[in-house]
Amino acid sequence: QAHAPAALPVWKAPAFVDRRFRNYNRGVAQYGPFRVLDDRRVALVGETDASTPGYFRAMMRDFPALEQLDMVECPGTRDDRANLAVGRMIRAAGLVTHVPAVGSVRSGAVELFLAGVRRRADSRAEFAVHSWRDDLGREADDLPESDPVHREYIDFYREMGMSDDSARRFYALTNSVSFDDAVYLAPLQMAAMGLLDLL
Repeated sequence: QAHAPAALPVWKAPAFVDRRFRNYNRGVAQYGPFRVLDDRRVALVGETDASTPGYFRAMMRDFPALEQLDMVECPGTRDDRANLAVGRMIRAAGLVTHVPAVGSVRSGAVELFLAGVRRRADSRAEFAVHSWRDDLGREADDLPESDPVHREYIDFYREMGMSDDSARRFYALTNSVSFDDAVYLAPLQMAAMGLLDLL
């Protein structure tokens, strides 16, 4: 009797979210703003910059079994292009992003949160978005809608699973206030936009 080859199992994102209390001031190793808590879990504490992609690569080389990124105190980034690169690395590594009750995810760190293959947040977590500002002091509203820089963000959001319409609406929301201001979003609002699952 002939046997058909078995279908390969469909890869699924890690289902667990480790919600145990952690002391985020401690860890087994540090790579820039990343604090490795154990073999499966790492925390982001601090802003990203041009050096962060290198730190992330080194961390995943040394701790390849990492599954969850806890986003604790995440004020944003000093380099948007490097930050988007880190987001793509988070997605490629298959990490779950998790914002604990004490977590604050602001500015460019929101892109990193959206990079999670699963995105979870405690109902007491905090999110904040605002316009980007480039080295010349220009903000999103200073450039025409046709400028390619806008497409970089929209394309990123689409890569992270948003529809084109959702990506455009979320990008417009981030640019609805200036760089020096912020729109604060409760996890419930993020969940209503389909951007996370509440714990």
